[in-house]
Amino acid sequence: MASAASVTSLADEVNCPICQGTLREPVTIDCGHNFCQGCLTRYCEIPGPDLEESPTCPLCKEPFRPGSFRPNWQLANVVENIERLQLVSTLGLGEEDACQEHGEKIYFFCEDDEMQLCVVCREAGEHAAHTMRFLEDAAAPYREQIHKCLKCLRKEREEIQEIQSRENKRMQVLLTQVSTKRQQVISEFAHLRKFLEEQQSILLAQLESLDGDILKQQDEFDFLVAGEICRFSTLIEELEEKNERPARELLTDIRSTLIRCETRKCRKPVAVSPELGQRIRDFPQQALPLQREMKMFLEKLHFELDYEPAHISLDPQTSHPKLLLSEDRQRAQFSYKWQNSPDNPQRFDRATCVLAHTGITGGRHTWVVSIDLAHGGSCTVGVVSEDVQRKGELRLRPEEGVWAVRLAWGFVSALGSFPTRLTLKEQPRQVRVSLDYEVGWVTFTNAATREPIYTFTASFTRKVIPFFGLWGRGSSFSLSS
Repeated sequence: MASAASVTSLADEVNCPICQGTLREPVTIDCGHNFCQGCLTRYCEIPGPDLEESPTCPLCKEPFRPGSFRPNWQLANVVENIERLQLVSTLGLGEEDACQEHGEKIYFFCEDDEMQLCVVCREAGEHAAHTMRFLEDAAAPYREQIHKCLKCLRKEREEIQEIQSRENKRMQVLLTQVSTKRQQVISEFAHLRKFLEEQQSILLAQLESLDGDILKQQDEFDFLVAGEICRFSTLIEELEEKNERPARELLTDIRSTLIRCETRKCRKPVAVSPELGQRIRDFPQQALPLQREMKMFLEKLHFELDYEPAHISLDPQTSHPKLLLSEDRQRAQFSYKWQNSPDNPQRFDRATCVLAHTGITGGRHTWVVSIDLAHGGSCTVGVVSEDVQRKGELRLRPEEGVWAVRLAWGFVSALGSFPTRLTLKEQPRQVRVSLDYEVGWVTFTNAATREPIYTFTASFTRKVIPFFGLWGRGSSFSLSS
């Protein structure tokens, strides 16, 4: 007979996923999972967010039709037998082997009445015409049914565990992305805070200088005005005194006195010099760097929150033999010495290029390429279609599945249908490549100054792969996200 532990284990396998109790009137839905009929009926009565959508399975979330319940009689029999085994296993060993009516050991099972019988019970008239089997023979088909049910239940449990593992991994990826974006926000605001503090110091220092110059000019103006008032007051007093004298004294040196008064020129001082006024009017221009920085800050913050950093590595299976790859697959250097690289369909044999190890099939991604050109070398960066030609001559243009720019000594070219030489403020040493797969944008910017370089517009239907090319002894590039 089955032990109590094994019976309990079997009972756990036939529990309802909703009520966690033993299945009662088990029914099967479209996805194959089993539930108590009452539990599933009550579950379907709970309204969902969209009243028009079909209910979903509580386990696998597959939709099912509420009227598609199928009674699982075979599973109901298994449950009934397990419950009977549970009842028997609770009795003592001596009692479970003996017939309660006759005290004889039980050997037989009546298929018609589903009863366990002793020899006396078997000979009784009520079971004479029934189908009799020894206990083990009768239990064999039920054991087979139980094993089948256990196999299905274990398989479904493994599927659920796989789903759980997969979803947990996705959750961890999302948590990592949120943590990365949190650090980006903290870093960008710290940079902005430092810039604002510097700009505040600069603007306040300029205002302090203006304030000092205004006060200085005010002092000079007051000094000049006071001198002029003093001199005019002296002449006024002299004339008033002359006017009060008798005619004889008044006429003495009268012409000289009048000439001095008439020829006296009044210096009219100006409180604010034109230069100082112009400095005050020009002061708002000093805030233009702040305005530009704020605009760039908002654009960069939006960009970095919208695009995912692509953690890419170089694929040695695609690398041309003249390219030396670092052990961490994050750097490549051009060499005229051919490497001992076996030929394969993935490897470039004429174009000195290499691809990233993984491609992109959706979303927004960005990565940075740091470029070091020596002796007039060149570097090509961009993306290519997964079926780009790798043997023979490679035409670097969108029609051939290549969207890239070339940086050479002193100039940058966009490799369109016809190469276009670009006019930039400075030669980029770090190029940020940004890919919006759904929109179809491949955007290149100067990672240091954020100056736009070029944007390709395409319609992607297949996997695209980050692409790199080098030419010139000592030329190299390295990757970062």
